[in-house]
Amino acid sequence: MIGFWDYTVILTYVSFASAAAGIFCAMSSHVEYAVFFLALSGFCDMFDGKIARTKKNRTEEEKSFGIQIDSLCDIVCFGILPIIICYKIGMDHIYSMIILVLYGLAGLIRLAYFNVVEEKRQNTTDDARKYYQGLPITSMAMLLPVLFVVSPFFPSNELFMIVLHIMVAVVGILFITDFKFRKPTTIEIFLIVIAIAAAVLALIFVERSWWKFIYIPRR
Repeated sequence: MIGFWDYTVILTYVSFASAAAGIFCAMSSHVEYAVFFLALSGFCDMFDGKIARTKKNRTEEEKSFGIQIDSLCDIVCFGILPIIICYKIGMDHIYSMIILVLYGLAGLIRLAYFNVVEEKRQNTTDDARKYYQGLPITSMAMLLPVLFVVSPFFPSNELFMIVLHIMVAVVGILFITDFKFRKPTTIEIFLIVIAIAAAVLALIFVERSWWKFIYIPRR
């Protein structure tokens, strides 16, 4: 079989499978489960790089494959899946779809650029990155679940949708904005994971009647 088959890519494949499951859920109007799988993909992405670096003496081909497969997975998990979720909950107007297209395009450009510079960087060092250049595309795996969890506190559906539109647009712009963003430490990652887990558990187990906006059938 073609490809590289070892433990360093297992979490990447799990992340992709989770995103595919999320797409199925979103298309079936089970948005809460789609957001759960989005968060799960984000969880896997937090640790796949750390696991890959535990394998010593990786060949140049293995390093390049890891970079490419990670970005290809990311565009599905944190590009396509959020677009489908947002579309299903109401971003279905012309201006909304333009925002979603530009969000996806910005994510695609960011990942392609990352592939170029990261492959060059890994040819010179095996050290982990200390900074992101621009906002990482995986940030949507935290921002969207958190927005959904706090949605019951919005006084109206209109305000929720305005905030959602603004968030998607701003996040997309930050994907391709040239600034340094410090990577979180292991402790910070742990706290982020705990926060996301709590948010997603609330999303799954809370009474559906509490969700004033995201359970309105759109399709």
